[in-house]
Amino acid sequence: MTIQVHMHRDPAALADLAEEWTDLLGRSIVNTIFITPPWQQVWWRHFGGEQELWLLLARDEAGTLQGIAPLYALEQDGQRLLQFVGGVAVSDYLDFVVAEGREKAVYRAFLEYLQGPAPPWDVLDLHCLPGDSATRAGALCQACQECCADGYEAQQEDAAPYIPLPGDWEAYLDTLDKKQRHEIRRKLRKAEREARVHWGRVQQADQLTQEVGHFVQLHRASHPEKEAFMDDTMEAFFRDMAEVTFAAGWLSLYTLYLDERPAASMWCFDYGRDLLVYNSGYDPAYRPELSSGIVLMSYCIQEAIQQAKARFDLMRGDEPYKYRFGAVDGAVYHLVMRRADCCPAPDR
Repeated sequence: MTIQVHMHRDPAALADLAEEWTDLLGRSIVNTIFITPPWQQVWWRHFGGEQELWLLLARDEAGTLQGIAPLYALEQDGQRLLQFVGGVAVSDYLDFVVAEGREKAVYRAFLEYLQGPAPPWDVLDLHCLPGDSATRAGALCQACQECCADGYEAQQEDAAPYIPLPGDWEAYLDTLDKKQRHEIRRKLRKAEREARVHWGRVQQADQLTQEVGHFVQLHRASHPEKEAFMDDTMEAFFRDMAEVTFAAGWLSLYTLYLDERPAASMWCFDYGRDLLVYNSGYDPAYRPELSSGIVLMSYCIQEAIQQAKARFDLMRGDEPYKYRFGAVDGAVYHLVMRRADCCPAPDR
């Protein structure tokens, strides 16, 4: 198969290619919300800034899109790095988008382009590669090995725990150790006995502003690091991203109310067969004895089971609470390829 690669530098291409891009995602091994056109567009609006977009498209002889490398270039410590659009701060899984069965030809074409007609660069710095990624599993590395066996390195970057979901709530509880099973049941009963409890997810677009506001407030209140993270720029990203993902049918933003007061919020995405837990917050000063965060997470797991989801994906981070809820380890990976180890960079 002959593959031709072309680069797009105009961010408008992120929207112009949306239909083809979405079709290709359906033909790829890795299909995650973070590499969909809507997500990539929102990220670029808020964080692209003055960076250079390097959107590489790989097409076959018939012009069919077989691969996308959604990259951007940035200068760091005197080097030009190529990283995934989506960044590492707000996107948990990132990758090339490559048609299944076409990996060898597409990765080879990407590397030949990067080592040939592409502008100068120093390091291909790829974060957040999922465990089932062909990039992580060797497709890019094998293409690289054929020209430079020592020119890359890949290693685990972070844990990405998830809960495999059985068919019903009791079967899920049976997967937990006796102490944790007892604690979940006890805390649910206590909250429901000692407060007026209701919870749910955003159902209507006119609820978004209020519920995102609750989330931001609770997120900031829950920990000093979260308060520092949720600055004005990040809040603007979350509000924009909420509108985009709600319109696409992916947003599941849950709020738990105790005695009519927002006590906990959990920002999830309903994508494919998974419910992905993106972020959360709770008010540690309000009725702490009722464990609002644990109660809300329990309700969300119940709903995911009712929706016949395969996994409750807790994504990046090895926080202990994830494992208390029965999570098993997945992982994300970081792959680095240095151009200087493969072939000399052209004069700048």
